[in-house]
Amino acid sequence: MALNLNQKKEVVAELAEVAGKAHSLVAAEYAGLTVEQLTGLRRKARQEGVFLKVAKNTLVSRAVEDTDYAVVKDALVGPLLYAFSQEDPGAAGRLIQEFAKANDKLKPRLVSLGGQMYPGSHVDVLASLPTRDQALSMLLSVMVQPATMLVRVLAEPASQVARVTNAVGQAKAA
Repeated sequence: MALNLNQKKEVVAELAEVAGKAHSLVAAEYAGLTVEQLTGLRRKARQEGVFLKVAKNTLVSRAVEDTDYAVVKDALVGPLLYAFSQEDPGAAGRLIQEFAKANDKLKPRLVSLGGQMYPGSHVDVLASLPTRDQALSMLLSVMVQPATMLVRVLAEPASQVARVTNAVGQAKAA
C-alpha cells in the first residue's frame, strides 16, 4: 500500500521522535518471515521496551538526519526492520539476537550506538550490554567494596588479639 505525502510525513515525524530518544538501533533483514513470526516479534518488542518498525529506507534516512543515527543513512539498503532501544541500550540487540536464533530468516545488517555504525555481527556485543538493573548492581558492588575492605582492616587487630589470647590459653592448658 502506497503512502500519501501526509502519511509519509507522519512516519518520518514518528521515527524522528523515537530516534531522538533511543539508546541504540539495530536494522535487520526480515525477508522470508511470516506474518505470525513478525507479530510475535512485535509483541516481544513491546514487552521489552523496543520500538519496532518496518518502513521505507528513504523515510528512515530522513527521520534520522538530525540524530546520532545519521551515520547509517548510506547503509540502508533492501527491506529492513528497524529496532530502536528505548529503555536500555542492549534491549534491541537482545531482541534481534534471540529471535534470529530461532528464525534464520532474520539477519542483522547494522548496529548503531553512540553515533557510530557497526556491522550486523556486532549485535552480540550490543546484546551483552548489561540492563539498567545489572549496571546499578555492578556500580553498587564497586562502591561497597572499599567500605568492606575498611571494615576488615579495622576489625583485624581485634581478631588478632583474640587469636593470640586463644593460643596463649591453649599453650598454658597444655
